[in-house]
Amino acid sequence: MSVGVLVLSAIVAPLCRRARRDRNTVPGVADNKAIHSSSMLSRLVIVSANALKGSSPLGAGLVQASRSLHSSSQSLAPVPPLPEKGGKVRHGIIPEELFQLLYPKTGVTGPYMLGTGLIVYLLSKEIYVINHETFAAASIGAVIIYGVKKFGPSVAAFADKLNEEKVAKAQEVKDLAMSSLTQAIEEEKKEQWRVEGRGMLFDTKRNNVAMLLETNYRERLHMVTNEVKKRLDFQVALQALQRRMAQEHMVNWVEKNVVSSITPQQEKESIAKCITDLKALAKATQAKAVL
Repeated sequence: MSVGVLVLSAIVAPLCRRARRDRNTVPGVADNKAIHSSSMLSRLVIVSANALKGSSPLGAGLVQASRSLHSSSQSLAPVPPLPEKGGKVRHGIIPEELFQLLYPKTGVTGPYMLGTGLIVYLLSKEIYVINHETFAAASIGAVIIYGVKKFGPSVAAFADKLNEEKVAKAQEVKDLAMSSLTQAIEEEKKEQWRVEGRGMLFDTKRNNVAMLLETNYRERLHMVTNEVKKRLDFQVALQALQRRMAQEHMVNWVEKNVVSSITPQQEKESIAKCITDLKALAKATQAKAVL
């Protein structure tokens, strides 16, 4: 494809210089020739772009460059990937699509006749003049063709190796990014699940706090109840102690007074009467036992 670009530039450069020279010399004829040559060049570029559209990266670049000149809004649809290898060509630079395009109308020899007629027309009308630049372009083209044939496979293999390494690195970075993004998605889903359960967690914490407050309140209430009961029990015990001490004091006082009021004679009589009662009780008990 580089040979085609060089040949196209070698053809266009003399035509542009001739057009400028003719425009400076003869205004009327030069304008017609310039217009005619520019229209032919535009048609040639359009035909070449249509032919190279699906054949090689150069054709895709020409189509992309032509699209960039349009002022209409472009579609946001994904652009198809560029082909890794160029399409079929004949004679090294002529795309196969050009022959397929002309085959239904001109047959097999049509493209060759078109190219030969175009060259003869350019030479006969002196639109393109053969000079030292032509030989220089031919020499450069021959050197380029020889270099491509000689060193092309090795350079292509080296470039493919570099491309494969770049693709492998890019794939590794992509896989790492995909794994990290997948992990981030999983973490985000887990966080969303946690956020969904946050309401229940807060409700549970509120219930726990309410239960703690209720427990504390009941513990304090029980403590107050116990303290009040202790104080009341103390008062009851104090009153009971006072009453018991008063009763004991009263009993002791009465007993002391009774004892002090009994004479020795009354004491003897009382003892004797007790002995008599005990004997009578013993006889009654023995009689019941015998019966």
